[in-house]
Amino acid sequence: MSPHLSRPTQKILLFLLLTFCLSAICYYFLTQDQSNDLFGLGLIASPAISAILTQLLIEKTIGGLGWSSGLTSFTLLSYAIPLIYGLIVYVITWFTGLGGVSVAALYNQVNGHAPNGMYDFSSFLASYVFKTATLGVLFSCVTAFGEELGWRGLLVPELAKKFSFTFTALFSGGIWALWHYPAILLLKYNNPDAPLLFEMICFTLLAINVSFILAWLRLKSRSVWPAVLLHASHNTFIQTLLDPLTVKHHLTPYVTGEFGIGLTIITALLAFFAFHDRRNLLLLT
Repeated sequence: MSPHLSRPTQKILLFLLLTFCLSAICYYFLTQDQSNDLFGLGLIASPAISAILTQLLIEKTIGGLGWSSGLTSFTLLSYAIPLIYGLIVYVITWFTGLGGVSVAALYNQVNGHAPNGMYDFSSFLASYVFKTATLGVLFSCVTAFGEELGWRGLLVPELAKKFSFTFTALFSGGIWALWHYPAILLLKYNNPDAPLLFEMICFTLLAINVSFILAWLRLKSRSVWPAVLLHASHNTFIQTLLDPLTVKHHLTPYVTGEFGIGLTIITALLAFFAFHDRRNLLLLT
């Protein structure tokens, strides 16, 4: 890196270069075989690996990535936010008839077959919700960490040293969305029941909205862990609980999930709160 570039600029550029190079390699092999777990995990871990390498190459330490535990209140908030905005979207969907709700459909997706004879769906649902809300979120933190150590652990605070909170959230969110595009276009990480352009617009806006919340949490708490937990909570509750509970009608794909407009609208309200509170953020030095 040029000595004329500031330290934050060097770290931002090196991190992005490493992340997209490592990700490109993983994406290439995944296009050849989407079931390749090694490169699937490598893709998810690319931002974290790049962040650690960047710190070691420029700072000679892996400190400064937000390893501190953060405040308990932020941790609890991070866990609850996706559950709240997810329930708002899906409950409205169920009660307006935009989509149905079926515990039997969830059972079928979890177990790979319909229940035999009489089955106590209430016990199944209670057990599944408990496991999802505890072990499910905990396990999801492992994969969320692979992304968040890079995007929020390194990129957000380095951007915040040079730019406004608004630019930091917009830029990190845009890059985060862009990083997902090959998966959407090449690996079919999308909803085939809605137009691809519509899905990409909704996903991009969702990523930017959530990035405002994640950047706010990272800078407010000085810790990467609230961002990890929010990311894990979102993936778990949206992808493994609320989506499988939902029976799709004609308009459902346009409303629910990460490619529908529902989460985009709700998270925009939370992003506005983060934007409004930007002057109260702790300064990172």
